[in-house]
Amino acid sequence: MDRKLISSGSEFEQKIGYSRAVVDGDYVFVSGTTGYNYDEMSISDNVVEQAEQCFINIAKALEEAGSSLDQAVRVHYIFPDKADFEPCWPTFSKYLGTAKPAATVFVAGLLDDAMKLEIEITARISKKEYSF
Repeated sequence: MDRKLISSGSEFEQKIGYSRAVVDGDYVFVSGTTGYNYDEMSISDNVVEQAEQCFINIAKALEEAGSSLDQAVRVHYIFPDKADFEPCWPTFSKYLGTAKPAATVFVAGLLDDAMKLEIEITARISKKEYSF
C-alpha cells in the first residue's frame, strides 16, 4: 500500500506529530481543518467565512493527494456552538453537494476560541465505479 504524508506547513504538525492529510491506499484522510487563512495568517470572526476557508484548505490538501472534494466519502463537522451549524448549510452544499458524503456533526470545544468550526474529511483517490 502506498502511504504519503501531506503537510500544510503549519509549525504545529511537527510540534504535535501529525499531518494535514495522509494518503493510504485508495483513500486520503484529511485532519480536522479550521478556517485559518494561511496566506493572510488570519482567521475571520464570521462562521460562514471560516467554513469557506476550511474548504479552501481541505481542497488544497486533497488536490495534493490526487483527490478532490467531489470524491469525499465522509465528513465530520465540529462546532463549539450548535447555533453556527445551520448558517453553514449553503457552504457545505456548495462544496459537498456533488459528493454527498456520510456526515456527522459534533458539538465540542475547539483549542482556540477564535475557531468556530473544524472539518475533517475522508475522500477516495481512485474513481472506481460501483453497481448495486
